[in-house]
Amino acid sequence: MPIGDSQKSGEGLESASRRGAAVVGAIAPRRVVITRVEPEIDAGRHPIKRVAGEWVEVHARAITEGHDLLRGVLLHRREEEEAWTEEPLDRLPNDAWSGRFRVGGPGQERYALEVWVDPFETWQAGFRKKVDAGVDVIVDIQEAAAMVWDAAIRAEGDEAEWLQHAAEDLARARGPEERIVELARSDRLGAAMARHGDRSQATRYDPGLVVQVERPRARIGAWYEFFPRSCASEPGRHGHFRDCEARLEHAARMGFDVVYLPPIHPIGRSGRKGPNNTPHAGLSDPGSPWAIGAEEGGHRSVHPELGTLEDFDHFVERARELGLEVALDIAFQCSPDHPWVREHPDWFRQRPDGSIHYAENPPKRYEDIYPFEFDCKDWQGLWNALRDVILFWIDHDVTIFRVDNPHTKPFAFWEWLIAEVRRDHPETIWLSEAFTRPTVLQHLAKIGFSQSYTYFTWRNRRDDLTQYVRELWSPPISEYLRPNFFANTPDILHEYLQVGGRAAFMARLVLAATLADSYGIYGPPFELCIGDAVPGTEEYLDSEKYQVRWWDMDHPGQITSIVARINRIRREQPALRDGGAPLFCEVDNEELIAFARRAREGDSSILVVVNLDPHHAQSGWLRVPTLELGLGERDSFQVDDLLGGGRYLWSGGHNYVALDPAITPAHVFLIRHRVHSENDFEYFL
Repeated sequence: MPIGDSQKSGEGLESASRRGAAVVGAIAPRRVVITRVEPEIDAGRHPIKRVAGEWVEVHARAITEGHDLLRGVLLHRREEEEAWTEEPLDRLPNDAWSGRFRVGGPGQERYALEVWVDPFETWQAGFRKKVDAGVDVIVDIQEAAAMVWDAAIRAEGDEAEWLQHAAEDLARARGPEERIVELARSDRLGAAMARHGDRSQATRYDPGLVVQVERPRARIGAWYEFFPRSCASEPGRHGHFRDCEARLEHAARMGFDVVYLPPIHPIGRSGRKGPNNTPHAGLSDPGSPWAIGAEEGGHRSVHPELGTLEDFDHFVERARELGLEVALDIAFQCSPDHPWVREHPDWFRQRPDGSIHYAENPPKRYEDIYPFEFDCKDWQGLWNALRDVILFWIDHDVTIFRVDNPHTKPFAFWEWLIAEVRRDHPETIWLSEAFTRPTVLQHLAKIGFSQSYTYFTWRNRRDDLTQYVRELWSPPISEYLRPNFFANTPDILHEYLQVGGRAAFMARLVLAATLADSYGIYGPPFELCIGDAVPGTEEYLDSEKYQVRWWDMDHPGQITSIVARINRIRREQPALRDGGAPLFCEVDNEELIAFARRAREGDSSILVVVNLDPHHAQSGWLRVPTLELGLGERDSFQVDDLLGGGRYLWSGGHNYVALDPAITPAHVFLIRHRVHSENDFEYFL
């Protein structure tokens, strides 16, 4: 019988459902309070981050007065859509609620919560207790009839008809008939009422919560940095993009995902720096690539000695054939010879004597660089020109950008620029190089940067490293900041690498590649374990920033094969490809650090042990987090060293390790579960 048909029983039920209603105002006050919503960044001011296909786990507290039961849903939709998709919220102890949804492709998605008092579930819970206690429930059944009738009006199709019949059966009841009692307390009726309950007084929590969804490379990848001008096949010559293709093949063989190039633009001559940052350059000195712009062009040109734009396009295409992506350095600054200095002098800070203010970071002086004045009178023209630089390189198939010193430019500029570019190019990835105060580094991540350089380079003691990694992997930071653990950079050669030799480079490689989903190395110097620095500094001696270098990649002592092995382990092991946060182990020797990572799905687990002392052998007892890894306290399990070889049978939580840096400073163990006896050891698969 259609809901729209007029029937005496229906009219009576409808009237009953409205009795007692009092109008206090246009909108009745909401009874539910929703608090402590997670994840939520600055009350919804900034988005959380996910990559395509990942889950968003949402948690909240929801309360109302008295003992009425609540029901809720998690709402989500694509930014460009209007209709919400609903997922159930699960009720947890202590007024907690949780739900989750899986994000789609790159773009933005919104999410919200809706919770309401559920009169029928509250009624049904009380009704069951009364029936079990032998209390007269005839009046209670009449109350239910009115609620079920209202739900029938909201429902459609077969379920609407079933609810209407249920309401009529309840309304006709004159006593506690077994059939009527079973209907009233049935799970089927409870489920139907949950689907079509009255949500008109629901509390909606919707301050504009957003998920910024990016492609998977924004979360995980291995980066390899090199200077194109140092890629010549023989010493004494400036490299060309054609030479760089051999370096691409080298990076691909090692298993890298991204090759990152410092600026490839024409380099100014005014104020040019010489070797080791000397203030005066010789005629043959190439200058710093970050002094961008010369007579040959600016940010949308390539250095003529590197080749042409067509040569660059061929380089990018060759990278793609090898399974690599090219990342470009974005340094928004100019040399004094940049065409913009002549065409738009108002884009730069003018000094009282009419000269343009060059960059300074006292006591450092950069006479070869002019910073932009981002709030100049023609700031809109400047901002649009810088946006067009990004769009130009996107047209040349570059979609990953490493941004130089973003903390020295206005936050509002980056928030606008990244959003402006992502509107049509959601595939772009942005790496922030901001070695600055933690709050500034974190804010840059909030306003749009996909990844961030970190302080990993300076965390070399176990306690410092453990505390820092836990911080990065914990909410709320982990919801918006993705670390990229570069083990070294052209600007940073830490003392640990200067004095530690080959073992130090291997140790830092393993830590960077297994503690973070994204990591990188400044390639040839790292592979060759070069630790020569300008005395008293973290600057490389004879740095490529100021010179063309030639690297003998076959030099004895290089760790190229170790780098390749680590990258292969990262690709093959789910615990490192899609694992949870590192679980640090207790170790009774402070020179040893140990941690485990477990795949989010399945039993795959990796246990990493590193000797932080590059000069001496170290040993100790470590406690494996067996419970978190799905192992029993007394289980025997096999560990296979994927890095150095070897297979060991361990038992229970406490086990002994020893590492001699002269042989290898690290173990990367694959944990194989459920070995029950030594007879299983050799044959366990």
